[in-house]
Amino acid sequence: MTNPTDSKPKPASHPEGSQVNRLQRLSYLLDQSIPIPGTGYRIGLDPILGLFPAWGDAAGAVLSVYIVVNALQLGISKSVLLKMLSNILLETLVGVVPVLGDIFDATWKANLRNMRLLEAHLDTPSPASRKPVNPLLLVSVVVVLVLVLVAGIVFSLWLLGWAISSLLN
Repeated sequence: MTNPTDSKPKPASHPEGSQVNRLQRLSYLLDQSIPIPGTGYRIGLDPILGLFPAWGDAAGAVLSVYIVVNALQLGISKSVLLKMLSNILLETLVGVVPVLGDIFDATWKANLRNMRLLEAHLDTPSPASRKPVNPLLLVSVVVVLVLVLVAGIVFSLWLLGWAISSLLN
């Protein structure tokens, strides 16, 4: 998976192949499984889920975190973890903004970016960089992501209320 326009996930060449293949298929499904006719561009289920206010963005974030949790099991470093979480955080925060967030979801493709990070990390021959991450860090990360998601939902509801009140006045 060298770029976001790849049409199908490539089989993993790592010892953790089956787990990586499963994550590749999920990222493909979320970010590029649906071709847009006449454009050569592909989107996935993630931007479609984002069309449903609040719960759609939450579902997309949960599926994205699933990839990160599996990456943690595969021993990613803290720096790779932070990059992966930054991708999800950015997509989630911008994703809750109506219309703009949906367009951003369709172009940012956080799951494909995270898979490239994971694959690059697994290709690193140094076992020292593949130490497991502390489970407390994982719990902290999930709590922060949930709080960000709740804040994003509150913001989108506030924005929706503001838009409706502006239209009615």
